[in-house]
Amino acid sequence: MTSELALFGGTPVRTEPFPEGPRFRERDLERIREVVESGNLGGIPFPNRAHREFAELFCGRLGARHGVFLANGTVSLSVALRALGVHAGDEVITTGYTWMGTAAAIVHINAVPVLVDIDPNTWCVDPAAVEAAITPRTRAIVPVHLGNQIADLDALLAIARKHDLVVLEDCAHAHFAEWRGQCVGTHGDAGSFSFESSKIMTSGEGGFLVSREETTHHRAMSLVNCGRKEEGYDSFEGRMLGWNNRGTDLQAAFLVGQVEQHDELHARRKSNVELLTKGLTEIGGFTPVGDDDPRVTRRQYYEVLYRFDAEQWGGVHRDRVLEALLAEGVEFEGITFYPPLHRDSLFTVSAQDWPMIRDRYGDHLGPEDFHLPVSERAAFDESVWVHHSLLTGPASDVDQILEAVAKVRRNVDALR
Repeated sequence: MTSELALFGGTPVRTEPFPEGPRFRERDLERIREVVESGNLGGIPFPNRAHREFAELFCGRLGARHGVFLANGTVSLSVALRALGVHAGDEVITTGYTWMGTAAAIVHINAVPVLVDIDPNTWCVDPAAVEAAITPRTRAIVPVHLGNQIADLDALLAIARKHDLVVLEDCAHAHFAEWRGQCVGTHGDAGSFSFESSKIMTSGEGGFLVSREETTHHRAMSLVNCGRKEEGYDSFEGRMLGWNNRGTDLQAAFLVGQVEQHDELHARRKSNVELLTKGLTEIGGFTPVGDDDPRVTRRQYYEVLYRFDAEQWGGVHRDRVLEALLAEGVEFEGITFYPPLHRDSLFTVSAQDWPMIRDRYGDHLGPEDFHLPVSERAAFDESVWVHHSLLTGPASDVDQILEAVAKVRRNVDALR
């Protein structure tokens, strides 16, 4: 069989890699130099100078009352849960379609993760599934704002009020996304953000935790700083055994520039997403996930989600199409991005290490403990993830992406 596809020896559409890594300017390097020359790279005292500067800037943009910069997004979730009063043995409901860190953060404080299925329209956690999973041991809900989608905060907050639960928003994908004109992360009791290297704002690693109540914030500050209880974060009773989860001033200094550049880069991504979605719709077989929900007043574009329709591609499976696209120099991801959490080899949880799961799950937590058909269908067959690195450059990048997709579509018979 002969074909023009690069997968079978043809010439790829694109040979240059898409630009990755953070965008930075000379001023960003100057800030890092200032920290280095100060001789105090961060940690102690806590919070440090650049930490305070970044926290004030980021909270200001979010409209958040209180915030702390810390080591990464996963520990941010653990700290938040503990600061909100979640203890060993408490059940925490979250989505089955997310990065394993969301649920690992629950396990790491010896609480019990309860995975539920996703809304087939948005691929965020299904509020009806959340309510059905509530037991007398349930203490918290952790919705994830996935890709360029936002979980149904109206429904989730109503459920939380009805059952006296706390809500911790996982906003690792959603810096400055808005629900009803208000930034996500500020609707629930707390919100967690990530600055890991793939994110739209990054310091290599790093996380941020915003809190609605001052006492929650003070508890979080203490937990991050080894359990210290110092002036400025001492409004709670007693003491807490903490972790050393402080972010550094080097990271915080760099993140100031990430905030300053955000709106310009966001506008570029938004324009490119519109071009990409229009082009993919014309080619066929890629439908944007979600709809024009008026409650979503600002989307973020860390990953843009599309639903693959194998029927429109003559029955060829998504993975085969994505394999052909990768050979053309364009990486759209499927199962390689997120498997369903209960089938993720990274999410290995046994009662030997985490004994509080035993009452609900026995000796280990495994695929047999959950029925998540919508998550499995999305992960194994439908989901297509487009990373922001493909969407932050010039419009000509989108032209090449669409050229590659169209080329693969023309040669779909060869993929069989």
